[in-house]
Amino acid sequence: MPAVSDAEDTAVRAKQIPEAAVARLAVYLRILSGLAEQGATTVSSEELSAAAGVNSAKLRKDLSYLGSYGTRGVGYEVQVLVSQIERILGLTRQHRVAVVGIGNLGHALANYGGFPGRGFPVEALFDLDPDLIGVPVGGLPVSHMDDIPRVCSEREISVGIIATPPTAAQSVCDRLVAGGVQCILNFAPVVLQVPAHVEVRKVDLAVELQILSFHVARRADSAAGAGSVGATGENPGNTGLPGTGLPADNGSGGRNGAGTDGGLGMVVR
Repeated sequence: MPAVSDAEDTAVRAKQIPEAAVARLAVYLRILSGLAEQGATTVSSEELSAAAGVNSAKLRKDLSYLGSYGTRGVGYEVQVLVSQIERILGLTRQHRVAVVGIGNLGHALANYGGFPGRGFPVEALFDLDPDLIGVPVGGLPVSHMDDIPRVCSEREISVGIIATPPTAAQSVCDRLVAGGVQCILNFAPVVLQVPAHVEVRKVDLAVELQILSFHVARRADSAAGAGSVGATGENPGNTGLPGTGLPADNGSGGRNGAGTDGGLGMVVR
C-alpha cells in the first residue's frame, strides 16, 4: 500500500465533514485561539462545548472528523486542536482579500484588524466614486472597479467581499471571477450567478434579524401557553414548528439558492 500524505489525508477528511460542522469548527477555532493566547494548554469537551454553545456529544462528533478524540480525564491539547482545525479549514496559507464597495460597511471591513491575523490580509479595495479613487483606506489606495480583473490577477486575490448596492453586485461578481477569485462573501441582498468552481457565502443581516425575531416570538408564545396551562389545567400542546432550533449555519449553507442555472454551467448562489 502506498503511503498516504498528510495533504491527501486532510483532503479525504474534509470531504466527509458536513457543512454545518464546518461552521462549528470555525467557532471552535476562535475559542481555542483565545484560550491559547491566555496560556491554556488543554481544554475539556465540556468546557469547549459550553463556550461554543453546542452539546458535548455534537462537539466530540465534530472533532472526530479531524481524527481527534482527546484523552480521558485530560481533554484536548489546545495547540494540537488549533493546528488540526486550521489544516482542515485550509488556513495553513494566507488568502488575499479584496473589498469592493467602500461605503460605511466597506470602510469597516477594510479597517478591520482581525483579518490579517487570521490569514486573510486585505490586499485590494475597489469603488466607483471618483472622490475615493486613489484615497488610502486602512493603508490601501482605492482602485476603480474597472481594474478588478487586472488587480485581482496581479495580486493573486482569492477572496472577494462584495459590499455594494444590489444593482452592482452581479457585475462586480463577474469581474472578481474574471480576476481569478475563487471565493466570494456577498453582503448585497441579491442572488449571484457564478461558475460551479466559485464558492459564495451570503451574509443577509435582515434575514438574521428575522430569524432572531422568530425565536423571540416562539419563546413569548411558549410563555403565554405555559400561563394558559396553569390557568385552565389544559395542555395546548406544541403548535410551533417541528424541531427545537436551527442548525449552526441557520439552514442556508450560505449558498443563497440551489442548483444550476439552465445548464449554462452557472450556479445560482
